Amino acid sequence: MEKSSFVLKGNVCYNTSPTEVRTVAGGYAVCVDGTSAGVFEELPERFSGLPVVDCVDQLVIPGMSDIHVHAPQYAFRGLGMDLELLEWLNTHTFPEESHYADLDYAGRAYDIFADDLRRSPTTRAVVFGTLHVGATELLMDKLEDTGLVTYVGKVNMDRNSPDTLVETTVGSAEATRRWLAGVDGRYERTMPILTPRFTPSCTDELMAELGKIREEFGLPVQSHLSENLSECDWVAGLCPWSSCYGDAYDHFGLLGEPGGSKAVMAHCVYSGEEEVGLLARTGTYVAHCPQSNAQLASGIAPIRRYLDLGMNVGLGTDVAGGADLSMFRCMADAVAVSKLRWRLVDQGLAPLTTQEALWLATAGGGSFFGKVGSLAEGYVFDALVLDDLGIRTPRDLGVWERVERYVYLAEEGGRLARKYVAGREVSLA
Repeated sequence: MEKSSFVLKGNVCYNTSPTEVRTVAGGYAVCVDGTSAGVFEELPERFSGLPVVDCVDQLVIPGMSDIHVHAPQYAFRGLGMDLELLEWLNTHTFPEESHYADLDYAGRAYDIFADDLRRSPTTRAVVFGTLHVGATELLMDKLEDTGLVTYVGKVNMDRNSPDTLVETTVGSAEATRRWLAGVDGRYERTMPILTPRFTPSCTDELMAELGKIREEFGLPVQSHLSENLSECDWVAGLCPWSSCYGDAYDHFGLLGEPGGSKAVMAHCVYSGEEEVGLLARTGTYVAHCPQSNAQLASGIAPIRRYLDLGMNVGLGTDVAGGADLSMFRCMADAVAVSKLRWRLVDQGLAPLTTQEALWLATAGGGSFFGKVGSLAEGYVFDALVLDDLGIRTPRDLGVWERVERYVYLAEEGGRLARKYVAGREVSLA
């Protein structure tokens, strides 16, 4: 699992911009001490001494970052997909997350989540835990062992929550500090992130305390924003002083800090002009979760608009609102729902292309972790080797056509052959 220097020989594809990809058939992707030294049609002499991993006729693409996923919800994925958000939370999510007070249950559930995430195309993830300190530390332990790079958050909730899943305001802040002290310096690849669940479950007093903790520790933040119309109306009633839902975070210093700590807000389906401007100004990341937004009848986020404004956007599987961990499914859904929005809501916003979907899954979300999500020179070397030979066709396809096809047919005959994170190969056994 140590960083190393090597060469992957295969059919390479990566984005050079949100709308463009570079492909090199039979190319060489060079990793030096965990960092990409570039992709070449012929291997330069200066790298001739490096070991070559011959991927034969397989595809080589950048690793993928899932910037919004709920680890404790993985246990009930595929259930309740006929409900809307708030009913789904009360029927499935909150009762399930209450079980994580039991560390034996948490351990069994997180073993499954961590193992499946390791075997998935995801190389990096931004993960919700629960409000339980012990279970969150256990989740971090298990994710550290996968070899992936993750941010993990202990959730904060001090109002509008069931009795089995609620903290006092003071207790929530104290538990957060205790958790941060407990994980300080403990991991190489697993990092803490502040996690107010969403404004309806956090009082102004708790948000203010989290703002102080954020300033003290310089931590990133993750939460939910403008996912559902009922939720937006609820926040307007809970925070009448706020100018928009996003202001309910920004007022306490819990959005992005240009040049400083980052923040990711999931969904942003109903963000108005003021909120969009606030997100753009603060550099806050939008985690687009197309499958979840469709399954829970939330709506379709205007991702084309966000991209045109140069905002930070990535993809989230949002398990268990989304039914599985497949970033390829997430990409396909992002394209599909953008077409529906264009056709049914706003024909002024063109649908996403598959090239853009690949960028969202790789460089778009990857940038939350730094210079991540490309195989271009200078990027951290995260890579996937994909075997698409089981997806049969009589046609002769180019590299991009094979990648495009894999997005939609990964489950039919595709296979993840190898996976690298920061130059380390991750075991898929």
